[in-house]
Amino acid sequence: MAVLGRRVIGFAALNADWLNHLYVHPDYQNSETGTALLRMMRVLRPAGFQFWVFQENEGARRFYERHGCKAAEFTDGSRNEEKLPDIRYEWRPARTD
Repeated sequence: MAVLGRRVIGFAALNADWLNHLYVHPDYQNSETGTALLRMMRVLRPAGFQFWVFQENEGARRFYERHGCKAAEFTDGSRNEEKLPDIRYEWRPARTD
């Protein structure tokens, strides 16, 4: 969780290698809160993780791509609850060989 004073301003949730949620309250977006949460996910899952983003969420897509996440799969949304086209992203550590 990201907390400012006594207020929760963001959170992230992992399940195995899936980042199920990364949320930052709109008042605190562009404040480095999301970046800090994403960095923590990298510490917790140093081998990498994956997650889904709706294709229309261009702000989230720019954020994740700016932080080294790569689009791995595009879908038409037929498999998700909302029936909206989405993208499976992955973050993997940089190779050192």
